[in-house]
Amino acid sequence: MIRLFLIGYMGSGKTTLGRAYAKAQGLQFVDLDKYIEARRCKSISTIFEEEGEVGFRRIESAMLREVGEFEDVVVAAGGGTPCFSDNMEYMNRQGSTVFLDTSMEVLFRRLIVSHTRRPLLVGMADTELRQFILQQLSQRLDYYKQAKLSFRGDDLEDRVQIAHSVNFLHQLLQNG
Repeated sequence: MIRLFLIGYMGSGKTTLGRAYAKAQGLQFVDLDKYIEARRCKSISTIFEEEGEVGFRRIESAMLREVGEFEDVVVAAGGGTPCFSDNMEYMNRQGSTVFLDTSMEVLFRRLIVSHTRRPLLVGMADTELRQFILQQLSQRLDYYKQAKLSFRGDDLEDRVQIAHSVNFLHQLLQNG
């Protein structure tokens, strides 16, 4: 039985790598944010608007515990998931955890494109976004570093890089 939790900052490539790895290994893939949206029948943005970040984090912890019981699954956790409740400890107990350690420049480049779709980033100018990422990364890094393994998330830009990363992740988990 396999339970793999991918953690890291938003834009680090958790969904990209998780989906590709799950497909290559014949595993189920769960993007925790998409799972929450499906179970609550609301977008993450709507949940944030209606219940605030505290309410969202409560829901997120409950949904993590649901998917954390699945077997043969790869879970892409939200960027803040490891930092609230005892979520990081829970993931480490339930299976393998991998921190996608992605450089600031790559995160910024990826998030500048998608920041209007992410509730915590809506309305930010480029300079605000850069500062926000730096600040949150410094707050979250201690949680991310509690993962059992670390993996470089910069090289997930095209099919060749993704395929190479899937193979590398498989070797890392085998040797882990």
